[in-house]
Amino acid sequence: MSAPKKNPNKKNSDIAKEPTTDYEKATDFSIDNEEEMHPILVQLLEKALKESEQGLGIPHEEVMLRIKEKFPFLK
Repeated sequence: MSAPKKNPNKKNSDIAKEPTTDYEKATDFSIDNEEEMHPILVQLLEKALKESEQGLGIPHEEVMLRIKEKFPFLK
């Protein structure tokens, strides 16, 4: 008995394709737009931005190293 042959005319029809959409980048983001955000969220964002400007926090590279050490099966 021989193995079934693949149809050479079939071109990856099983691949899911995401529709192409143009996304616009909003460059006018401002924390001053308090109408759409909860006041506590605004305060937390302001605090986070101040801490970031002061150099507080952990760099991205260090966080990724810690995650790879803790979860070596993730890549």
